[in-house]
Amino acid sequence: MSTGTLLAIVIPIVVVVALIAVALDLFQRRRALRERFGPEYERTVDGADSRLAAERELSTREKRHDKLDIKPLPDGVRERYSRDWDDVQHEFVDRPEDAVHDADRLVTSLMEARGYPTGSYDQQLKDLSVEHGRTLEHYRAAHEIDMLSTGHKATTEQLRSAMVHYRALFDELLFDGGQSRHATA
Repeated sequence: MSTGTLLAIVIPIVVVVALIAVALDLFQRRRALRERFGPEYERTVDGADSRLAAERELSTREKRHDKLDIKPLPDGVRERYSRDWDDVQHEFVDRPEDAVHDADRLVTSLMEARGYPTGSYDQQLKDLSVEHGRTLEHYRAAHEIDMLSTGHKATTEQLRSAMVHYRALFDELLFDGGQSRHATA
Protein backbone atom coordinates (compact mmCIF):
# COMPACT_ATOMS: atom_id res chain seq x y z
CA MET A 1 0.00 0.00 0.00
CA SER A 2 1.43 3.37 -0.98
CA THR A 3 2.00 6.25 1.42
CA GLY A 4 -0.61 8.36 -0.38
CA THR A 5 -3.27 5.65 -0.02
CA LEU A 6 -2.35 5.13 3.63
CA LEU A 7 -2.64 8.88 4.32
CA ALA A 8 -5.96 9.00 2.46
CA ILE A 9 -7.28 6.39 4.91
CA VAL A 10 -5.61 7.56 8.14
CA ILE A 11 -6.31 11.32 7.86
CA PRO A 12 -10.13 10.97 7.58
CA ILE A 13 -10.12 8.48 10.47
CA VAL A 14 -8.12 10.90 12.65
CA VAL A 15 -10.46 13.76 11.72
CA VAL A 16 -13.56 11.69 12.57
CA VAL A 17 -12.06 10.58 15.90
CA ALA A 18 -11.16 14.21 16.73
CA LEU A 19 -14.69 15.36 15.88
CA ILE A 20 -16.17 12.63 18.06
CA ALA A 21 -13.87 13.64 20.93
CA VAL A 22 -14.90 17.30 20.60
CA ALA A 23 -18.59 16.36 20.47
CA LEU A 24 -18.26 14.15 23.57
CA ASP A 25 -16.43 16.93 25.44
CA LEU A 26 -19.14 19.43 24.50
CA PHE A 27 -21.87 17.01 25.58
CA GLN A 28 -20.18 16.33 28.93
CA ARG A 29 -19.62 20.04 29.56
CA ARG A 30 -23.26 20.80 28.73
CA ARG A 31 -24.47 18.03 31.03
CA ALA A 32 -22.22 19.25 33.85
CA LEU A 33 -23.54 22.80 33.48
CA ARG A 34 -27.16 21.55 33.47
CA GLU A 35 -26.57 19.55 36.64
CA ARG A 36 -24.75 22.38 38.38
CA PHE A 37 -27.11 25.22 37.49
CA GLY A 38 -30.42 23.34 37.44
CA PRO A 39 -33.28 25.52 36.16
CA GLU A 40 -30.89 28.46 35.84
CA TYR A 41 -29.25 26.67 32.89
CA GLU A 42 -32.42 26.82 30.77
CA ARG A 43 -33.22 30.34 31.93
CA THR A 44 -29.78 31.51 30.80
CA VAL A 45 -30.07 29.67 27.48
CA ASP A 46 -33.49 31.22 26.88
CA GLY A 47 -32.08 34.70 27.52
CA ALA A 48 -28.95 34.32 25.38
CA ASP A 49 -28.34 34.66 21.67
CA SER A 50 -27.23 31.03 21.47
CA ARG A 51 -26.72 27.96 23.63
CA LEU A 52 -22.96 28.39 23.25
CA ALA A 53 -23.13 32.01 24.44
CA ALA A 54 -25.21 30.94 27.44
CA GLU A 55 -22.76 28.19 28.31
CA ARG A 56 -19.88 30.66 28.09
CA GLU A 57 -21.80 32.95 30.46
CA LEU A 58 -22.35 30.10 32.92
CA SER A 59 -18.68 29.12 32.73
CA THR A 60 -17.74 32.74 33.42
CA ARG A 61 -20.00 32.68 36.47
CA GLU A 62 -18.26 29.53 37.70
CA LYS A 63 -14.83 31.13 37.30
CA ARG A 64 -15.92 34.27 39.16
CA HIS A 65 -17.53 32.16 41.89
CA ASP A 66 -14.34 30.12 42.29
CA LYS A 67 -12.49 33.35 43.17
CA LEU A 68 -14.98 34.22 45.93
CA ASP A 69 -14.27 33.25 49.52
CA ILE A 70 -17.55 31.42 50.20
CA LYS A 71 -17.51 29.90 53.64
CA PRO A 72 -19.87 28.07 55.98
CA LEU A 73 -21.09 29.96 59.03
CA PRO A 74 -19.84 29.26 62.53
CA ASP A 75 -22.54 27.78 64.78
CA GLY A 76 -22.97 30.96 66.83
CA VAL A 77 -23.51 33.10 63.75
CA ARG A 78 -25.92 30.56 62.30
CA GLU A 79 -27.94 30.59 65.55
CA ARG A 80 -28.06 34.42 65.53
CA TYR A 81 -29.38 34.41 61.95
CA SER A 82 -32.01 31.83 62.95
CA ARG A 83 -33.17 34.06 65.79
CA ASP A 84 -33.20 37.07 63.46
CA TRP A 85 -35.38 35.14 61.01
CA ASP A 86 -37.79 34.21 63.81
CA ASP A 87 -38.04 37.92 64.69
CA VAL A 88 -38.81 38.80 61.06
CA GLN A 89 -41.52 36.13 60.93
CA HIS A 90 -43.13 37.46 64.10
CA GLU A 91 -43.01 40.98 62.66
CA PHE A 92 -45.07 39.78 59.69
CA VAL A 93 -48.22 39.54 61.83
CA ASP A 94 -48.36 43.28 62.57
CA ARG A 95 -46.28 44.78 59.77
CA PRO A 96 -46.14 42.46 56.73
CA GLU A 97 -44.52 44.96 54.34
CA ASP A 98 -41.81 45.81 56.86
CA ALA A 99 -41.25 42.11 57.50
CA VAL A 100 -40.71 41.44 53.78
CA HIS A 101 -38.23 44.33 53.54
CA ASP A 102 -36.45 43.02 56.63
CA ALA A 103 -36.40 39.50 55.18
CA ASP A 104 -34.74 40.88 52.05
CA ARG A 105 -32.13 42.70 54.15
CA LEU A 106 -31.57 39.60 56.28
CA VAL A 107 -31.01 37.38 53.23
CA THR A 108 -28.60 39.96 51.82
CA SER A 109 -26.76 40.12 55.14
CA LEU A 110 -26.55 36.32 55.21
CA MET A 111 -25.14 36.27 51.68
CA GLU A 112 -22.49 38.77 52.75
CA ALA A 113 -21.65 36.75 55.86
CA ARG A 114 -21.14 33.68 53.67
CA GLY A 115 -18.79 35.64 51.39
CA TYR A 116 -21.02 36.63 48.48
CA PRO A 117 -20.66 40.18 47.13
CA THR A 118 -23.91 42.08 47.66
CA GLY A 119 -23.44 45.18 45.52
CA SER A 120 -25.96 44.70 42.73
CA TYR A 121 -29.02 42.48 42.59
CA ASP A 122 -28.14 41.19 39.09
CA GLN A 123 -24.65 40.21 40.22
CA GLN A 124 -26.10 38.55 43.32
CA LEU A 125 -28.25 36.39 41.05
CA LYS A 126 -25.26 35.42 38.93
CA ASP A 127 -23.09 34.61 41.95
CA LEU A 128 -25.82 32.65 43.70
CA SER A 129 -26.70 30.72 40.53
CA VAL A 130 -23.49 28.70 40.70
CA GLU A 131 -24.30 26.95 43.99
CA HIS A 132 -27.96 27.79 44.52
CA GLY A 133 -29.52 27.58 41.05
CA ARG A 134 -32.38 25.44 42.27
CA THR A 135 -33.59 28.02 44.84
CA LEU A 136 -32.77 31.11 42.81
CA GLU A 137 -36.28 31.37 41.41
CA HIS A 138 -37.51 31.78 44.99
CA TYR A 139 -35.18 34.74 45.40
CA ARG A 140 -36.38 36.31 42.16
CA ALA A 141 -40.04 35.92 43.13
CA ALA A 142 -39.49 37.30 46.63
CA HIS A 143 -37.49 40.25 45.34
CA GLU A 144 -40.19 41.08 42.80
CA ILE A 145 -42.84 41.13 45.53
CA ASP A 146 -40.53 43.20 47.74
CA MET A 147 -40.31 45.77 44.93
CA LEU A 148 -44.13 45.77 44.63
CA SER A 149 -44.49 46.31 48.35
CA THR A 150 -42.19 49.32 48.20
CA GLY A 151 -45.00 51.05 46.29
CA HIS A 152 -47.63 49.48 48.60
CA LYS A 153 -48.95 47.43 45.65
CA ALA A 154 -48.50 43.92 47.08
CA THR A 155 -51.40 42.03 48.62
CA THR A 156 -51.06 40.31 51.97
CA GLU A 157 -51.04 36.97 50.18
CA GLN A 158 -48.20 38.13 47.93
CA LEU A 159 -46.28 39.32 50.98
CA ARG A 160 -46.81 35.95 52.66
CA SER A 161 -45.58 34.28 49.51
CA ALA A 162 -42.48 36.50 49.51
CA MET A 163 -41.68 35.35 53.04
CA VAL A 164 -41.95 31.71 51.94
CA HIS A 165 -39.68 32.40 48.96
CA TYR A 166 -37.10 34.25 51.03
CA ARG A 167 -37.15 31.40 53.54
CA ALA A 168 -36.21 28.85 50.87
CA LEU A 169 -32.99 30.68 49.97
CA PHE A 170 -32.36 31.71 53.58
CA ASP A 171 -32.43 28.08 54.76
CA GLU A 172 -30.15 26.94 51.98
CA LEU A 173 -27.64 29.69 52.68
CA LEU A 174 -27.88 29.25 56.45
CA PHE A 175 -27.31 25.53 56.43
CA ASP A 176 -24.82 25.54 53.53
CA GLY A 177 -27.28 23.76 51.23
CA GLY A 178 -25.10 24.58 48.24
CA GLN A 179 -22.07 22.99 49.90
CA SER A 180 -19.40 25.39 48.73
CA ARG A 181 -16.57 23.70 46.90
CA HIS A 182 -14.16 25.72 49.05
CA ALA A 183 -15.63 24.69 52.38
CA THR A 184 -13.39 22.82 54.74
CA ALA A 185 -14.46 19.99 56.98
